[in-house]
Amino acid sequence: MPGRHFEDFRIGEVFDSEGATLTESQIMDFALRFDPQPFHIDMVAAADGPFQGLIASGFHTLSLTFRLFRDIGLITGTSLGGSGMDELRWLRPVRPGDTIRVRVEVVETIPSRRGGRGTVRLAYTTLNQRGEPVMTCIMNHIIAGRSGAEPTVEV
Repeated sequence: MPGRHFEDFRIGEVFDSEGATLTESQIMDFALRFDPQPFHIDMVAAADGPFQGLIASGFHTLSLTFRLFRDIGLITGTSLGGSGMDELRWLRPVRPGDTIRVRVEVVETIPSRRGGRGTVRLAYTTLNQRGEPVMTCIMNHIIAGRSGAEPTVEV
């Protein structure tokens, strides 16, 4: 499915992703590579730690959040990259067996002075299986316009 162009986004639109369940091994594998703190990689240490059990790295939650958003298909073939992220907050731990999904709302659209593209600011709320927010942030996506810049190669 081709993604939306800059002109297609409307402030207030909301999109929901499918869910993904994190396993103990996924949590530990990610953390061993990128965030090797005891409460992410060691069940025994985690049980005695500040969260009283193993939790996913916040960066794992952030990475999966973006993947779930990408899988919606809104920016497939129209993304020109990103210009940053604002207001990242980790609100609750994500534990093995938790299923997270993402709700994204268009909060601002900013046309480029150069034309042919614009920035779409999306407010992300990552929710667990109980509907509790576990993470929020605002990401700034640069999106091709209908007559604009060439999109990045999609993999």
